[in-house]
Parts: sequence; C-alpha cells; structure tokens
Amino acid sequence: MRVGDALRSRMTCRAYLPTPVPQETIRGVLENARHTPSGGNLQPWWVWAVAGDELGRLKDIIRDRIAAGAWADGEPEYDIFPETLEEPYATRRFQNGETVFGAIGVGREDFAGRMRQTARNFEFFGAPAALFIGIDRKSAHGQWADIGMFLQSVMLSARDHGLHTAALESWAYWHNTVREFVGMPDELILFCGVALGHRDDAHPINQVRAARAPVDEFARFLGG
Repeated sequence: MRVGDALRSRMTCRAYLPTPVPQETIRGVLENARHTPSGGNLQPWWVWAVAGDELGRLKDIIRDRIAAGAWADGEPEYDIFPETLEEPYATRRFQNGETVFGAIGVGREDFAGRMRQTARNFEFFGAPAALFIGIDRKSAHGQWADIGMFLQSVMLSARDHGLHTAALESWAYWHNTVREFVGMPDELILFCGVALGHRDDAHPINQVRAARAPVDEFARFLGG
C-alpha cells in the first residue's frame, strides 16, 4: 500500500469484526513501526500487545468496575487536553463529537446513550487485539513528539496489513489497572491504548470521517 493511500484510508475505527489478529501479524505491524525516527535515536516507546483470552479478561475487569460506578482509576498522569481549548481547536473537538454520536443516532441530550458509547472505548470497540503504549515519565517534550510519530507508524503499518486502528488516550484513565495487568514498570506512563483489528464496514459509526482542515488553513508557503 502506498503511504498516501494508507494516510487517506486510516480512520478512527469504532466498530470491529471478531476476526482474530494473529500474533505474527501484530509483530509485523510493530516490525515496521520500529523504524520510526526519534531524536538522538532514543526510541522512547514501550509496547504491550494483548489479544485473545487475555484481552477478554482485561475487558471484563474494566466492565465490572464501570458497572459498579467507577469510570477511572483516577486522573491520567499527563494532560490529554489543555484546561481551556481555544479556537479553532474547541470547535473542531465539538464538531467531531457531534459527528460521531450523530452517526449512531445519539443526541446531545441523550446522556445515557453517550455514556454507553463512551464505555465502548474500554471494550476497544470490539477489536480482538490491543496495544498499550508507554513512555518514561522523565521524558522531555521531544520524546513525547517521538512517541506520536511511533503511534502514527503503528497506524499506517496496520493499514499495510489490512487492519484498522483507534488510538485511545481514554485508557490513560485506567493507568493503574493496566499497569498491574500487563506488568508496566512504575517509571513508565501509560500514554494510550490502541484498538487493532478488521473494520466492520457495515456499522454506521464507521461511515463517518472527521473533517480535516485544508492545507491553506494551516500552512504558509514562502519562496519558491
């Protein structure tokens, strides 16, 4: 698959088929992604791949805790968004939420429906495989940029393997549970989870595409 095709076909997939993803396929995705560049070649990413019965066991733990009224271990160990979102970012985030919930007929006033869909984040939207991405808590801004590049590489490599993904920073709210489950060392921060699997093309939530700003909105060209 050409890089441009992978970029344009990549999406946040929110409904998956139950088709298993073999461990060798997951390894192939990471084999490509390990070539991601990083400042000073620090390669600051750490990955735990979870699938099959083990992923089901983790989902059960989270499902039971949500049913008991707990939606998090506590606050994430990093700021996912600024405390105040200015424009144009606030509008983009609002419109994205409206588009996603609108695709499944959940209105703004339907709090219960929104909570049910939010809980789907912690089911990895039915994906049969998942990744957890960690970064050293002593990392500087440069290493956080590097881990973003690595995550992009994972998502594009997944497309090359015929798979889709959803990068889920929402999993940072369950950092203690994930840390204990996968054996993540205390010196690492859980950055995000990543759903990995085959897209359910028939599900209406996968028909939506988030709007992207045109190039001239964010880029300036100087010289020739």
